[in-house]
Amino acid sequence: MPERDDDSLVQRETEAERRRRRAQFLRELTEARELRERVQPRRAKAARLRHAMRMRTFRW
Repeated sequence: MPERDDDSLVQRETEAERRRRRAQFLRELTEARELRERVQPRRAKAARLRHAMRMRTFRW
């Protein structure tokens, strides 16, 4: 049965790695959005307005 313990340890490691990678990805995505807003303010504003409209018309 030690193999099962090893498997669960590896699973926990990969879960933590996945969370770390996801956090890094989300940070980079936010940074990219901020950069886009600075570089193309008009396009970014239009995208924000489209997103807001989509959210308003979405049925929960």
